[in-house]
Amino acid sequence: MEYRKLSDSDLELSAITFGAWAAGGWMWGKTDRKEAVEAIRVAWEEGVTTIDTAPIYGQGTSEQIVGEAIKDIPRDKVQILTKFGLRWDLPKGKFYMKSKDNSGKGIDVYKYAGKESVIEECENSLKRLGTDYIDLYQIHWPDDTTPVEETFEAVEKLIQQGKVRYVGVCNYDPQLMEAANKSVKILSNQVPFSMVNRGIEKEIVPWCINHNKSILAYSPLERGLLTGKIKPGYKFMDGDHRKFHQSFTDENIVRTNEFLNSIQDIADQKGATLAQLVLRWTLEREGITIALAGARNAKQARQNAKAADVHLSADELAFINRKVETL
Repeated sequence: MEYRKLSDSDLELSAITFGAWAAGGWMWGKTDRKEAVEAIRVAWEEGVTTIDTAPIYGQGTSEQIVGEAIKDIPRDKVQILTKFGLRWDLPKGKFYMKSKDNSGKGIDVYKYAGKESVIEECENSLKRLGTDYIDLYQIHWPDDTTPVEETFEAVEKLIQQGKVRYVGVCNYDPQLMEAANKSVKILSNQVPFSMVNRGIEKEIVPWCINHNKSILAYSPLERGLLTGKIKPGYKFMDGDHRKFHQSFTDENIVRTNEFLNSIQDIADQKGATLAQLVLRWTLEREGITIALAGARNAKQARQNAKAADVHLSADELAFINRKVETL
């Protein structure tokens, strides 16, 4: 495994970080708690010391699963990343979306990061995770109903109390990052990035490079699309958000798989899967510090971890980049 520091801090994360959204079941059809716990433990054994979760993932389920998985691991040997700012249990802030919890009950999700809410969310996360501090606390989505200063004043208080070590943001544009960084030192921005979704390279990546902020890339496998395992006509389970996602139209699946076929030879030469090759490429991209990869079972977790061991030459990277530009 490869380890990288966030910004200029002493917080060192595994280059492949375990993304625990799917582990919580919410929007992914279902979750098998035993398999999810095992996946995290196997990932840790393979060198993935960093786990990223959030309260909204299964409305607490993901954080509980993470807490169960790491309870026997020395606390200083694992880095816990979680989030705040999405409430399904408090109708305040800006309405975000209608959804369903894991039991099928309808819920309304709000973007809200008022001071008292941030404090409350942190306390709840600490209990579910079974820990007394969070390594990186990230706002999940911007909340335009609350002044940025108020939100991060609350996080600064949590830092002073020792409940949070460092602060990050998610889905922030450069202007919002600039504003947040005036209130508290921001280490990172967690944003979507993949071979088929490179929009952050226009403004966010240059800003983060210029200001020494790390980027945590989520959905680098584009929710499984870039594994090559999704074929036209693929049937997703009820409750799986991919059933209606624009990336998973038959036309897009065919186009993406044609691209993957064009880089298959490199994966074969490396003895790697396409997913491992895609994750390694992500880590090689300028400005990308960490790649978050989800796993729902031990096999997937082990494969994701070994992506860090794949080595690409300059010529191989150049070839893949040329192919990526055709997408």
